[in-house]
Parts: sequence; C-alpha cells; structure tokens
Amino acid sequence: MLNDARIRTLKPRPSVYRVADRDGLCLEIRPTGARLWRMRYRKPVTGKPTMLALGEYPRVGLQEARRACSDARALLADGTDPADARRTAAAAGGDDSFRTVAAEWLEKRADWSPATLAKAKALLATWAYPWIGKRAMRDITPTDMLHLLRRPETQGKIETAQRLKQRCGQIFRYGIPTGRCERDPTADLRGVLRTVKTQHRAAIKDRRGVGELMRSIDAYGGSYVTQCALKLSALTFVRPGELRHAEWSELDIESAQWHIPAAKMKMGEPHIVPLASQALAIIEDLRAVTGNRRWLFPSSRGGGRPMSENTVNMALKAMGYDGSTMVAHGFRSTASTLLNEAGWNPDWIERQLAHAEPNAIRGAYNYAQWLPDRRRMMQAW
Repeated sequence: MLNDARIRTLKPRPSVYRVADRDGLCLEIRPTGARLWRMRYRKPVTGKPTMLALGEYPRVGLQEARRACSDARALLADGTDPADARRTAAAAGGDDSFRTVAAEWLEKRADWSPATLAKAKALLATWAYPWIGKRAMRDITPTDMLHLLRRPETQGKIETAQRLKQRCGQIFRYGIPTGRCERDPTADLRGVLRTVKTQHRAAIKDRRGVGELMRSIDAYGGSYVTQCALKLSALTFVRPGELRHAEWSELDIESAQWHIPAAKMKMGEPHIVPLASQALAIIEDLRAVTGNRRWLFPSSRGGGRPMSENTVNMALKAMGYDGSTMVAHGFRSTASTLLNEAGWNPDWIERQLAHAEPNAIRGAYNYAQWLPDRRRMMQAW
C-alpha cells in the first residue's frame, strides 16, 4: 500500500505508470510530474473495466483519495456507476450547492433508521444550510468549515460540532466521486475542535473478578431472558443498545454470525459478531422462549418493544454489582483489557469492538475485516 513518504519518492518516467494502493485505488504518475488519483473498477451492467478520476495529489491527499474510493465503491454496491452519477449531476443543471448534494446523499441512506435520518436532517438544517447551503461544494474551504463548526462549539455544544463535522465530511466525500467537489475540507480540521470528555464506565478487569461475575450470572435468579442477555453481553461485548435491539432475523446460525445493520451501530457501519459455540447454545435455548417474537430480548411489558435500556444494569445491581463496580457497557472494557493482556492482535480487538478509525475502509468494505481471525479470538474468549 501507499504512504506519503513513498509517494514523494515516485519520479516521472518517459511514459505514464501507475502504483496501486488498495481497493482499486492507484496513483498515476505522468511524464510531466503530475500525480493523479485513479480508481479501477468494472461497470455494474457490462462488467467492462474502466477508471475513475479522483483528483490530483497533493491537493487530494492519500486519506481523502481512499475515502473517495470507498464512497465510489459504495455507489457501485448500490448498482450505480460513479461516472454515470457525475454525468447525471451535470445534466441536472450543474447544481452543486451543498444543500442539493446533501439532500441527494440523505436520499441514499435507506439503511438508516427513521430517527437517525431525522436527526441528520435537523442537524444540517440548523447548523449548516443557513451558512453554506447555497454555496457550491468546490468553493467551500477548510476556513469556511472551521467558522461553521465554531458556532455550536462556542455555545458549548461540543458533541454537536463533532457530529456536524462528521456529517459534512460524509457529504463532501460523496461529492468527490459524483463530480461536485475535489476534496473534503473537513479533513484539514483534525484536532482543531474540542472533544467530548471520555466517560469511563465501571468494569471488572481482572480474571478472578470476571470468574466471580460469570458465576453470579449463572446463579442469577431473575428473568431467564435477562440472564441470557447478561451472558451474551459477556460473550459478544457489543454495546448495550446493540444487544437489546438484537433481532432474530439478524442471526445467521449456519455461519455462526450476527449481522448488525449500519442503522443500529454507533459508527453507522454494519458489523459482524462471530458467535462462539457457547453463544450459539444460549441463543438456541433462548429461541424456545422468544423465537416467535421480533426481538431476542423483548420487553417484559409487551408492546412489541425490546427490553429496557436499564434491564441489564438493574440485574447487575441485583447481583451486588453497583454502578461503580460493573455496568452493562463495562463488558466491552473487560473484553478489551483481558484480550489485550492475552496477546491477541489489537487490530482484531478494535475491529470487534467496532471502534472504526475515521480513515479506515468504510461501510461494506471493512465490516468483515479480519473475520477468520476474529472468529478464533471470539471462540477463545
């Protein structure tokens, strides 16, 4: 794969040549010295090989080019040729305003929940459109974006500023392969905004304590469904919200995998949870109780809802674990600590925790990353 140091060593030759990065992305070096990003792909209908221009280095940096490549491949996954998308945008009158491109991007978020989509629309309507909505995408600079993001930040809305940066960046990266802009100006703002103070949740992080916890769960005298939720919290270490919203339709028992859709994930990307044999046994026992329902863990009060967000924490409290010792979210910290101590590859652990890096391969192209290795790790865990 390429890196900036290697790119700087690439010298012009008498004829054009290309150096591959990943996922079809390559850098084309011309005799003039120009270095241009290209993406190799096959057209959705004909399968004919072709290339898509993604900008010139260094104006478009390596990470931006990778994101643009990933976004173009997301279009391909939807059956859309990114080159056709560019031509369609131009034929529509050349409206490359931020608001128009944002609306087009939002229309393609069919995998989002209605609540997530509504929040994204409200965020942009409140904090972006009044200032950059009518401006052409390619004319918006990093300085413009900094002024935009400072507005919520100066009001103490730190998380809003960070989320606004994330959404705007996604829109600009969609605009690159569709021909409305050449780069994502938010990429230059890393480390500039204030960050939300990390909330450290209580967790047991020693083997002896984990053994005692698991024995307490085995002896839990409350609801059987809640007991299963506790056990699967420990075995899968997904976020509490992801666990309680688990649906039977998301489980692939034959391949021993739980496929969590992007709309349910914090990072907005689909996620695969390999299911160890112990997890499968719990799921099969649970099927006899809730298998005819939508949710693995339905609310005890009915109404077609999943269990309450407080259920697992209340069960832990009933077993003698207060909020300063162990909470539902703490199963993630427990797994992270002990798996790292056991010498498992940190990349596998972070991928299983769905801690996606902003510059990582996104969407459908990283959710299965290191899956065979993660499967071994999850069974060992």
